[in-house]
Amino acid sequence: MLWTILVILLILWLLGFIGHIGGNLIHILLIIAVIVLIYNLVAGRRSV
Repeated sequence: MLWTILVILLILWLLGFIGHIGGNLIHILLIIAVIVLIYNLVAGRRSV
């Protein structure tokens, strides 16, 4: 599910660059996508 959210956020970010819409919101979406990616990688390695 986190990968789906990550992909959606990245697509919205790319669409914002192409359409020049959203302003700073686009960069906030990118930061959220990166945080979700990092969280997913860290949580996936905790196989105790």
